[in-house]
Amino acid sequence: MYNKEILPNGVRVVTRDIKGRDSISIGIWVGVGGRFEEDRLKGAAHFLEHILFKGSKNYSCEQIKTLIEGVGGALNAFTSEEQTCFYAKIPSKHLHQTFEVLADMVTSPKIAERDVAKEKTVILEEIKMYHDLPQYFVLELLDGLMWPGHPLGKSLAGTVETVTEMSGADLRKFHRTHYVPQNVVVAACGNLTHNKIVGLVREKFGGLQKDSGTEYLKFAGRQLQPQVNFHKKDIEQMHLALGMHGYDQWHDDRYTLNLLSVILGGNMSSRLFVEIREKRGLAYSISCSLKALQDTGLFLIRAGVDNRKVVEAVALILEELKKITRRGVSQDEFDRGREYLLGQLLLGLEDTMENMLWLGEGMIAKNKIKTLEEVVRAFARIKKADVQRVAKEILDDKRYNLALVGPVTATQEKQLRQLMGM
Repeated sequence: MYNKEILPNGVRVVTRDIKGRDSISIGIWVGVGGRFEEDRLKGAAHFLEHILFKGSKNYSCEQIKTLIEGVGGALNAFTSEEQTCFYAKIPSKHLHQTFEVLADMVTSPKIAERDVAKEKTVILEEIKMYHDLPQYFVLELLDGLMWPGHPLGKSLAGTVETVTEMSGADLRKFHRTHYVPQNVVVAACGNLTHNKIVGLVREKFGGLQKDSGTEYLKFAGRQLQPQVNFHKKDIEQMHLALGMHGYDQWHDDRYTLNLLSVILGGNMSSRLFVEIREKRGLAYSISCSLKALQDTGLFLIRAGVDNRKVVEAVALILEELKKITRRGVSQDEFDRGREYLLGQLLLGLEDTMENMLWLGEGMIAKNKIKTLEEVVRAFARIKKADVQRVAKEILDDKRYNLALVGPVTATQEKQLRQLMGM
């Protein structure tokens, strides 16, 4: 169970008191991410996340870190396509001080020009690092295939050009536009009292002027044929990402798609892991995952495979996708997949941080939170035939997108295009 309150200016507060814990996890969520950026400011949400750690009205960069880490806490942040979150996990007795620091970072950052100039070099190195890591760069290539010409198809970190040109004034304007009360959720879980959290939030956020922020560009594209993007790089392993448009986070079949993902590649007993790694020895890692956004989604298969056997690996992956659309799933793997999902959920929610992420993400994305009981009932309603129905809809070979990073040869490229029906 959780408690929720909305301040008069629109700031939402959601908490869960978990008895018997010595910790509190707290997050300040802002409903803005990479998809809210214009081309000139690509990477602004991520850049701003970095800059907020460089100092605020009442705390220096060093104080922000030491006041939380110095009492045994952990402090961090992340930026995604639709949200930014600043969070900490601390011993319960240090709640007040930790919240003061996080709230001051979010509401009153300095965004000094000298800090912007220094942090540019850090972010540029981060961009280079991800481009040097093929398992990450291949996902950037895939995004470009999935959402061409759209902010979702461009790097969250931005480009060397956009980051280099970004100014402190740009970041200050981005902060004023998006870090507004109706765009903020404060989520806290652990050994706490709801009214105390609300009091802290009211003190730091209650005086902010009501403002609703801005909208993002909706994705309206429709894929009619398969696509590929091969990036040649002299490395020891081929990294591939096969993606299809999935369901958005409101879709009735999103839980069924999650179950399909687990059956295909969610763990060591999944079809792709057994077939590609265990039986054939073609890959060290292979997995499936999902991304569900407000108006679109991604069904992803990724793998690192032997350079010489990438064509064989892709052919086997595509064959497994055909099998599941033609024959469906067995009762045994259906039952095991569902129990795995529910078991992982239960295990995760034993931790205060996982609880905070559950509450915060639900509230910032949908303005509501599903209870564990509601999720269990949603999975219980799924029938074995539903998995095959969803597989036929999502695993459509005309909607395949294949990105590859590695020393792909001309012959391999030709063979892969043929496999993809191009």
